[in-house]
Amino acid sequence: MSEKIPRKLFHKLTHKYRLVLFNEDTFEELGNMRLTRLNLIALVGIILILLVSITYILIAYTNIREVIPGYPDAVMRQHIRTNAMKLDSLEHEQAIRDQYFENLNRIISGDIPEMYMNDTSGMADSHEINFLRSTNDSILRQQVKAEEQFRLGVLNDAEVNMKLYDLHFFTPVKGIITGDFSPADGHFGVDLVAEPNAIVKAALDGTVTMSTWTLETGYVIQIQHDFELISAYKHNASLFKTVGEKVVAGDAIAIVGNSGELTTGPHLHFELWHDGVPLDPVDYIVF
Repeated sequence: MSEKIPRKLFHKLTHKYRLVLFNEDTFEELGNMRLTRLNLIALVGIILILLVSITYILIAYTNIREVIPGYPDAVMRQHIRTNAMKLDSLEHEQAIRDQYFENLNRIISGDIPEMYMNDTSGMADSHEINFLRSTNDSILRQQVKAEEQFRLGVLNDAEVNMKLYDLHFFTPVKGIITGDFSPADGHFGVDLVAEPNAIVKAALDGTVTMSTWTLETGYVIQIQHDFELISAYKHNASLFKTVGEKVVAGDAIAIVGNSGELTTGPHLHFELWHDGVPLDPVDYIVF
């Protein structure tokens, strides 16, 4: 009995049927087709597979997928990416702000603030840095040394000093000197007491290399001049120039102030440096 059921089922699937097409008016036979249930199932399966494949290709590789409810279009995807980048930037700025307030609390409490470091995953370990000189570096040093050995007057200090004395320095601010130049005491410039809100002017033509605020000297502006000269103006109330700006001697660059911890009142601390060596401004400028 159990063997007859599969035979009957197989017989039904493989039993042949004829599909005939007639003309309804003339009853003329237009065509016929011999089919089995198994052939019909296979044909329907192939058609379904083709339809599914075509639908998948259209959705995956064309813009038709954007008409599906809930699927983001190109504009929405761009907004999602933009919002993700903004969120990442906000998280980074929030971390910096939290670190800033933490350091502020540490400073108020008398502790040492922690330095905030960005992502250091790509930084090399300082212990792995090799400071050995390369062969090309050694050859270049020997060439420069041999050339400089027979060049007379290149490092003539007297000639350099003559050029500095020939320069026309503009008085940064008119006032009274209350602090003299004293490198031995760590005072590398002169302190000038001037009228309130007096304008600080550039001593020579040059380029601003520093325009910032520090804890000790307050608002500081520094100018790079020719002949390896640098002038520095400290304890200002406000600054008029930014880094990279060109200035001319006599240009207004700041206002005399009392900013910074190392100050006892409104004044200008003026420094003049040549090739890394501090100079007494009184020797070159008439205040």
